[in-house]
Amino acid sequence: MRQPGHSRPPAPPSREGRIRLGVLLAVVAIFSGALLLPALPALAQALEGKVTRITLDNGMRFLVARRGVAPVFAANLRVRVGSADDPGGGSGLAHLFEHLAFKGTSAIGTRDAKKEAGILDAMDRAVMDLLRELDRGERADAARLKDLRQELASLQADLQAITVKDELSQILTGNGATGLNASTSSDLTSYVVSLPANRLELWCALESARLRDPVLREFYSERDVVMEERRMRIDNQPQGKLYEQLLLTAFQAHPYRSPTAGFLSDLEHLTRPAAMEFRRRHYPPNNAVGALAGDIDPVAAEGLIRRYFGGIPAGPAPSGPVTAEPIQTGERRITVDFDAEPQLMIAFHKAVWPSPDDPVFQVIDSLLTSGRTSRLFRRLVLESRVATDVYSLQAPGDRYPNLFLIGAIPRAPHTPAEVEAGILQELRRLAAEPAEEHEIQKIRNQVEASFLYPLRSNAGLASRLSYFEIMTGDWKNLAVYKQALLATTPASVQELARRTFVSSNLTVAVLARPQDAR
Repeated sequence: MRQPGHSRPPAPPSREGRIRLGVLLAVVAIFSGALLLPALPALAQALEGKVTRITLDNGMRFLVARRGVAPVFAANLRVRVGSADDPGGGSGLAHLFEHLAFKGTSAIGTRDAKKEAGILDAMDRAVMDLLRELDRGERADAARLKDLRQELASLQADLQAITVKDELSQILTGNGATGLNASTSSDLTSYVVSLPANRLELWCALESARLRDPVLREFYSERDVVMEERRMRIDNQPQGKLYEQLLLTAFQAHPYRSPTAGFLSDLEHLTRPAAMEFRRRHYPPNNAVGALAGDIDPVAAEGLIRRYFGGIPAGPAPSGPVTAEPIQTGERRITVDFDAEPQLMIAFHKAVWPSPDDPVFQVIDSLLTSGRTSRLFRRLVLESRVATDVYSLQAPGDRYPNLFLIGAIPRAPHTPAEVEAGILQELRRLAAEPAEEHEIQKIRNQVEASFLYPLRSNAGLASRLSYFEIMTGDWKNLAVYKQALLATTPASVQELARRTFVSSNLTVAVLARPQDAR
């Protein structure tokens, strides 16, 4: 289990690796613990009677879902900021800030807030001087560099002497917290925890303090941790490296091309003042949604929420990236040299919700790779045996037009080219022939069934509610999306495949051993 504040940067893509709209849209009323799926027309009404929305004067929204199964609750706080919002030259900042949000406040995590503030400011000055000297390259003054590093080491020692390590996390775990974690994606940053029901006020007090008064102590040591994560999960990991290069090739302008982990050169130049400015711009309460699910009284919860969160000042609504990805006008290919077994990823640009194409892509996703009877798994893994695995997903985010991605691992001695040929042939078949009605109906049934499983836990329910609220503006849109999924037809699948799976919209990334390593 990951430690608080140590979320994975974008890792090798997997079916479970990111929240997919097609899975999370199905929320059902399991609030009483009964596993009953309401009929589609009753879905929104059933949920509406169980979910309370609270909107504060500062624009922050909360969803409270009461489930009296056990005396516990799950909390999910999401902020609409991710790596797509990283500033130019500051890739990795959203992810790094998520780490730092666990370092505490002016009242939590230090023995002397006033002294600490002076030390942190001095460290910032020393780091900026060090960076300026390092950027001189060969002309850098070696003696000056040595003095600055010694100054930083001394300040770091002074800081450690008054720091209460991991105090925020210790308070929570000491009060029965489980599942304490956070994550950053291209679109969102999320903070999650489960607590006993009688600790709701504690959660409100700590989470509101973290929003209002974060202190980014241990900034530069935590920056080193994030840099090491990047080396481990991308630079030294074949699938992570291939995925990063696929995004850099498919996206030539939009921020979706940048890794959530950040580029090393950017990470090396991140400073605490830059992170505080990032927080000021992207962490106003009106850019956040909280969801609470479990054994909690909505009326009592509203009183606590208004008491602790209502006084946080609102800020200007953050603006998203202004850069739009140009339409791809020709096939793109890249080979990534890496001393590992070969892999293949191919991708096509696509629209996202509320485009009517998006739910159809969810059906195509399942049709191609969901289960042993899916088309690509059956063809590549079971019949021709040219691959050991095949998967598909939409990546890297859902806020802006994204990619439909298919990945596969060739089975030796078969080559990535053989696997690619099999995938493209299956996609051409999807465009040329309508899928059988029984195939589509099977997926509809899978969609219905898959709605229940993630919602059996308070954490799953809070996650789905908060995700849909912050991504679409209203959690009730989940019923609309579900209806669109179930209304997908063989004709709509074929029509979308014809428009999308064309060579001018194709990006291919292949991982291959360097010639001298073969």
